[in-house]
Amino acid sequence: MQIIKSGQQFDFMGKRRLAMVVSLVVIVIAVGSLIARGLDLGIDFTGGTLIEVGYEEPPALESVRAALVNGGYGEASVQQFGTPRDVLIRLASGSEEGDSARLSNEVFAALSEAVDGAVELRRVEFVGPQVGDELTEDGALAVLVALMAILMYVALRFEWRFAVGSVIALVHDVTITVGIFALLQVEFDLPVLAAVLAVIGYSLNDTIVVFDRIRENFRKMRKGTPEQIVNRSLNETLARTLVTSTTTMLVLLALFFLGGEIIHGFAFALLIGVLIGTYSSIYVASTAILMLGVSKADLMPVKKEGVVDDRP
Repeated sequence: MQIIKSGQQFDFMGKRRLAMVVSLVVIVIAVGSLIARGLDLGIDFTGGTLIEVGYEEPPALESVRAALVNGGYGEASVQQFGTPRDVLIRLASGSEEGDSARLSNEVFAALSEAVDGAVELRRVEFVGPQVGDELTEDGALAVLVALMAILMYVALRFEWRFAVGSVIALVHDVTITVGIFALLQVEFDLPVLAAVLAVIGYSLNDTIVVFDRIRENFRKMRKGTPEQIVNRSLNETLARTLVTSTTTMLVLLALFFLGGEIIHGFAFALLIGVLIGTYSSIYVASTAILMLGVSKADLMPVKKEGVVDDRP
């Protein structure tokens, strides 16, 4: 089934100025949210205690939260984990492992008193503040190293304007994705960080496909301005881009709605990233190389010196 009719052309680059305005507005909102509200960091980054308990019958999360409030742990995060009978409790309290053991015993006692059936304490994990700080630094460093490696890779494979354009698009995608988490105050933990890194890879792959077609068309099209060549390249890759994005979004929607609360943040970050990444590969990356002045001469193969043409 063809999503785009053969020969159908869209003037993407004719709308690039409008797209730039939209991107700038969204980025300003995202950065403003990061500055004003900050990220709701999970215990992976802030430190704390994670407790997993199992019930004989599926409990109502409201009753679990009420039991924790009565026990003095009103700020605890409660969510179902795996089956409806498994509950995951996150506590930001506890600065030492001894505190973690005490907290888990107190929480378990409060939950046991609140239900008639048996409650099973299955797992207790403690993340110290120092470990959380190290994860925060390592996570930021991982994103920075990924962007630098991408810059060098694209510069070697294509041309420096394409490298800069791809990094601009990736920074655009990461900033908006993280900014939405800050705006909506969705918990940002290690799975979400992994999703952000996956977004970088997905967006780069989409951008490389578009760039490869742009380079090919610059070399084979004798007539046409850079804007026209980029427009044609985007139209030629549009069907592939939409099919890839649509199938990926379907999988992510299934994960978001059917994968359980524990994976919501991961799936939500990828949903945002795939949507923004598809948009940026069309408008942000392609617009960036036009603004940097790419031309046919920049992409023509370099002739090797010293080669003698001995044909008759």
